[in-house]
Amino acid sequence: MAGNSFGKLFKLTTFGESHGIAIGGIIDGCPAGLILDFDAIQNELNRRKPGQSNIVTQRKEPDTVEFLSGIFENKTTGTPMGFVIKNANQKSKDYSHIKEVYRPSHADYTYDKKYGVRDYRGGGRSSARETACRVVAGAIAKQLLKDVKINAYTSSVGDLFLEKPYQDLDFSKTETNSVRCPDDVVAEQMIAKIKAIKKQGDTIGGTVTCVLQNVPIGLGEPVFDKLHAELGKAMLSINAVKGFEFGSGFCGAKMKGSEHNDLFNEDGSTKTNLSGGIQGGISNGMDIYFRVAFKPVATLIQKQDALDSSGNIVEMQGKGRHDPCVVPRAIPIVEAMAALVLADYQLLDRMSKL
Repeated sequence: MAGNSFGKLFKLTTFGESHGIAIGGIIDGCPAGLILDFDAIQNELNRRKPGQSNIVTQRKEPDTVEFLSGIFENKTTGTPMGFVIKNANQKSKDYSHIKEVYRPSHADYTYDKKYGVRDYRGGGRSSARETACRVVAGAIAKQLLKDVKINAYTSSVGDLFLEKPYQDLDFSKTETNSVRCPDDVVAEQMIAKIKAIKKQGDTIGGTVTCVLQNVPIGLGEPVFDKLHAELGKAMLSINAVKGFEFGSGFCGAKMKGSEHNDLFNEDGSTKTNLSGGIQGGISNGMDIYFRVAFKPVATLIQKQDALDSSGNIVEMQGKGRHDPCVVPRAIPIVEAMAALVLADYQLLDRMSKL
């Protein structure tokens, strides 16, 4: 199976399955001498882990990371950093009913047709549990980036939108509620909506907005390795993601050039930022902001038609512990993937100047 690594210089390779012994990863290319804050790394995992509130899956996993290499006396050594996260609360029997059944809108069918074998326990390798490994690497990348600020938050759930621009938000409020929306009133509405959907045995989607601040000028390349292209790839690699837009996004397609152009100030900054902090594929020093769309979770606690391995349409109903809305737990994943992209480009920029 290809495609288990992300990054060029700051590279993450992940391994493991949802209901295996453990998941884990290898981080290659992290510079030596970085003093690590292990509490900060674990805090990022805690933000992603299941069972943290009544609007997410109730699977109970401590998600404690154990580092195996690449660190000595709390400092990175420059060698590959191996780590594992044990799976402590597998309930594989919750998936025995789909051993020969392909669930709608899951990877079951395509995975089986491509590889001829699949781990049906929670989706195996295609499970979103793999993203915990990304959060570990992203937490280290954040520490490498130092002054760069990365803040993601829930900007919509279903048809409920946080209408305020990010400039008017207090990001410190993001972690004060279970849906991770930095507006108390809208957050309560979102939570109520997710609870109502959960009670129906259904699921709902939403969007995550992410803001990158203090990004240095010059990250990215102008042709195939545009900064926004790599951010798009990073976000679209996250489970359940269906869309990515940065800057003015699709709204920009409705505007005239005279409305959309970001005019310069004398110091090189711009009066507006519809470019989203990236021009010609290269960061320009302004805030980088983007939005990521997540589909509704495909596992429903309702009866629906499915396809079995013999080609028959059969009735099935989801069992086990699943998120009614994936968005609240996706916040640290979006931040982690953004940090991995920026860390990689920062190292590439340094290399180009040697």
